[in-house]
Amino acid sequence: MGSVEQIERVIERLAPEDFEKLSAWIEQRRRGRSVPYPTSAGTSPILRDHQGFLNSYAPEDEGLYDDAPSR
Repeated sequence: MGSVEQIERVIERLAPEDFEKLSAWIEQRRRGRSVPYPTSAGTSPILRDHQGFLNSYAPEDEGLYDDAPSR
């Protein structure tokens, strides 16, 4: 049996809230951005998606958002 099958067996035994945490973590890893998973109180955190900003950033914008003025 491979390690994937072992992981699947462990995941199938998880409590629903732990499965939700794992699912959120996997989605975070898949998307490659930092998204917190739901809190233990059962409330969902506020999720921020900066993808629109990153998609609109062009090479000619270089230095536009720097904290210090250019020299």
